[in-house]
Amino acid sequence: MENMKLNVENAFVCKELHMSMSAIKGYEQQVKEAQEMLHKGTGLGNDFLGWLTLPSSITEKFMDEIIAAAKVLREKCDYVVVAGIGGSYLGARAVIEALSNSFAPYIKSSKNPTILYAGNSISEDYLAELSSFLSRKQFGIINISKSGTTTETALAFRILKTQLEEQVGKVDARQRIIAVTDAAKGALRTLATKEGYKTFVIPDNIGGRFSVLTPVGLLPIAVAGFDIKKLVAGAASMEKLTAEDVPFSKNPSAIYAATRNELYQKGKKIEILVNYNPKLHYIAEWWKQLYGESEGKDLKGIFPAAVDFSTDLHSMGQWIQEGERSIFETVISIARPSKKIQVPMDAENLDGLNFVGGKNVDYVNKQAELGVIIAHTDGGVPNLHINLPSLNEFYIGQLFYFFEKACGISGYLLGVNPFNQPGVEAYKKNMFALLGKPGYEEATKAMNARLGR
Repeated sequence: MENMKLNVENAFVCKELHMSMSAIKGYEQQVKEAQEMLHKGTGLGNDFLGWLTLPSSITEKFMDEIIAAAKVLREKCDYVVVAGIGGSYLGARAVIEALSNSFAPYIKSSKNPTILYAGNSISEDYLAELSSFLSRKQFGIINISKSGTTTETALAFRILKTQLEEQVGKVDARQRIIAVTDAAKGALRTLATKEGYKTFVIPDNIGGRFSVLTPVGLLPIAVAGFDIKKLVAGAASMEKLTAEDVPFSKNPSAIYAATRNELYQKGKKIEILVNYNPKLHYIAEWWKQLYGESEGKDLKGIFPAAVDFSTDLHSMGQWIQEGERSIFETVISIARPSKKIQVPMDAENLDGLNFVGGKNVDYVNKQAELGVIIAHTDGGVPNLHINLPSLNEFYIGQLFYFFEKACGISGYLLGVNPFNQPGVEAYKKNMFALLGKPGYEEATKAMNARLGR
């Protein structure tokens, strides 16, 4: 069985940085200590380490329960709305978008329900259009919220729940709603118990951005018709490949964490995740949250950005090539596409493309990728390269765990708590004050005075 591979050789292209593999190996002891903190639970945020051994601890029985629940929605619904925000939806969407036919929404098929998303914004237009679209359609809801009171998600769920009950009645609606929430407390748990919804638990020791291999991600992925057992198997294999006893030189998560931290110390403050396949767009969105929320604190942290090439070569390529040298790139490449199409020969050759006639489109894409890497490294942009043998559940599972493990190590190398997110509460307090939420009366007064109203 092939595995995902990491290559960091092109991280050393900027001679002025004085970087080499020996410099990366210099992190070995620090990485060892970070790994020990993770596995022994002695570091900051040690109450949120459930993800660390999650892949190997997921049982067949548990996955079968998820698949059975998904089957109910698959049989009853043409559309299933996943209501969640941040880590409560990005992982699932990343897998579903990566593995789905690009034109699935336009293909009439009864095989798999179409997955829609809500609760990740507060857009009246979006919710009104979604509600209108779902009118007289067979739909269900997966509501994902630890508390049940996250404003964006709770608002969307209230609207959709009301509509679903009006369209099919409360009795049938109960069979079309699944709650993924806290084991014992919170508004959603209370509602689920009262209404008799099927429920799955968000473990207390796993934060949202690390939750894709819990029911948070597994249930929507199963509803969409993809193999969650292969996804988990891929993650479990990477768990072994990045275990504490794996030598530093053979541990991809350790090398990735060490390399990006060395680049950060050398002034490379921005990491750009690059893909050459639009199916990877939401994997990059998931990655942005994972690293941004984990490392961006205490006035530290690499800023995570992402680009979709070749599209962004025509929008961001100039800046990457010749802008401020504060960046490095991590490229995700897919070795083998799942489908094949060749460039046809043309007798007139007006577009001048006969030089690639008879070649597969992926061959052209790979040469573009190589050409860009050479250009960017020549331009002083260090490049890291991740190679996935193919785009399927197994390798996405490997990729997820690789990034998660590296994130834990990297956060400790940086000297921050990778598992909390205190900064995200600031906007919530302001929003609640502005909305006049009960319990925020004094904050409302202060905010109104500040705004002169």
